Amino acid sequence: MKVAEGKVVTFHYVLKDSAGGTVLDRSQDHGGPLTFLVGARTLIPGLESRMLGMQEGETRTIEVPASEAYGERDPELIQTIPRSYLEGVDLKEGMVLQAETESGSIIEMTVTSFTDQDVTVDMNHPLAGKDLVFEVEIVSIRDATPEEQAHGHAHPEGGH
Repeated sequence: MKVAEGKVVTFHYVLKDSAGGTVLDRSQDHGGPLTFLVGARTLIPGLESRMLGMQEGETRTIEVPASEAYGERDPELIQTIPRSYLEGVDLKEGMVLQAETESGSIIEMTVTSFTDQDVTVDMNHPLAGKDLVFEVEIVSIRDATPEEQAHGHAHPEGGH
């Protein structure tokens, strides 16, 4: 069986920054392999498309340009806000804050600098603008259940 639309795929990965080869993430750090429904848009598009056709047990090094991963960095997503908005927060450069938008969505932002009056935050995804390299090993492939297809995601062991 091959990785294809409508299949549930379980795989291990090691994610590296293509610029320096630094390991950024790995499935083993999250308790085991990742499982997804092909075509449900739960993986970055460049990774999913390059996994198509792989078979169980196959390993592959997959390069994904930033434009097909988390996108390019958007300078408009770096903003300065009044420090009073974050009253009582013990700020540190690099800390990640969460905020709720007017529409009720939760967004994450990284503190890049601050003064007594202002805080500069970056709302770009931390991996935006980075070309990525995934070392992928396909653990298993199976047909998605009708429920998984209807729900648009894989269920543990094909259940609910």
